[in-house]
Amino acid sequence: MKTFDRLLLATGLLIPLWLLAGVGLTALAYPGYDHLQQAMSQLGAVGAPTHGFSPWVNNFPLALLFGLFAWGLARRWRHSGLARLSAGLVLLHAVGSLGTGWFPCDQGCAPLEPSFSQQMHNLSGLLMFLSLTLASVLWIWLGKRVAGSPWLGRWSLLCSVLAMITVVLMAKAAQGGELFGLYQRLNYGISVLWVAALALQSLRWRFRDGLQMAIA
Repeated sequence: MKTFDRLLLATGLLIPLWLLAGVGLTALAYPGYDHLQQAMSQLGAVGAPTHGFSPWVNNFPLALLFGLFAWGLARRWRHSGLARLSAGLVLLHAVGSLGTGWFPCDQGCAPLEPSFSQQMHNLSGLLMFLSLTLASVLWIWLGKRVAGSPWLGRWSLLCSVLAMITVVLMAKAAQGGELFGLYQRLNYGISVLWVAALALQSLRWRFRDGLQMAIA
């Protein structure tokens, strides 16, 4: 594998670390911010003390990392149509991340009459969830058949199920107003850990060419 390809794939390992550090450091500049109750989007919301720089620390750099990782996936698994599709979904996730930063949510992120920016923010967030969840579902099958890794298939299954469960908990928390921040972090944390596992497996040297040539 070329060094350039390895660097592209290594961005998948960087994503969870960047998310953790970016959100954590940005929250330090937001007095009284509660990670358990408040959405990550509130760090960039209109009127928030961190509104001006949160997207530049979180959304935009993560969009770049996801885009580079998608490129690496497409190159690494170019012999598999479904694997390239998963790379396209990761790229859509990058577009969603860009959108959530470009269109900040309204103050509090839950207005009765959402602005255009809030609506676009919500659509971008939905795109982020659907794209990465669908990508993980694809790798339930691709893990063994294309990457020759049963553990990646099982991990993809587990992460897909947990993503579905936590998004339901997020919806309930949004209505009840309790622990939304916790469930959102669990949901996205599961997804980026799945990305890191896929990156790690993609970086491994010892694959037989026949496995990579599996028809997807």
